[in-house]
Amino acid sequence: MSAQIHGVLPFDKEKRKQIKFSDEALQTIEKIKQRYPEGKQKSALIPVLHIAQAENDGWLSPEVMDYVAELLNISPIEVFEVASFYTMFNLKPVGKCVLEVCRTSSCWLNGANEIVAYIEKKLGIKEGETTPDGMFTLKTVECLGSCGTAPMMQCGASYHENLTFEKVDAIIEKYRRENRRRNYTDLDWENTK
Repeated sequence: MSAQIHGVLPFDKEKRKQIKFSDEALQTIEKIKQRYPEGKQKSALIPVLHIAQAENDGWLSPEVMDYVAELLNISPIEVFEVASFYTMFNLKPVGKCVLEVCRTSSCWLNGANEIVAYIEKKLGIKEGETTPDGMFTLKTVECLGSCGTAPMMQCGASYHENLTFEKVDAIIEKYRRENRRRNYTDLDWENTK
């Protein structure tokens, strides 16, 4: 309901009744919650939101945020506050592969703006948009902590560093061939050099 309060998307009570994570996700969430003292479940919010996003086609609907609040025994507005603050959480549907290009100092100085323009032209979308086939969404984000290998972008859990137009082409083609959703919870992450 928190997203409805802030006017992002309407809350659908019927959809909310249907929200249920996989048994594996629920077990992982329980393990994460056990890391924190009783009454401090909110500390588990960020990793739980990553799981929630992976369970919901890469984004956090108002109904999913409400479900997360229930799982952690916190208020829905607390979930929305965190989800809407961090760029790694998507509050609207996104493509299977969210290309997050760092735009802060080191990356900017090393050509991030040119990389963004190249990706926009290659995919026929602007920053913040998704390709018509639902494969790629392009986002610009603040520092991803890879200043020594700038410019860089992240897709799911994978970092792609020292970007050139040729590397961008190879990354996009690889993801297109794989044709699967990339999440922050992926265990097959990679760093490119």
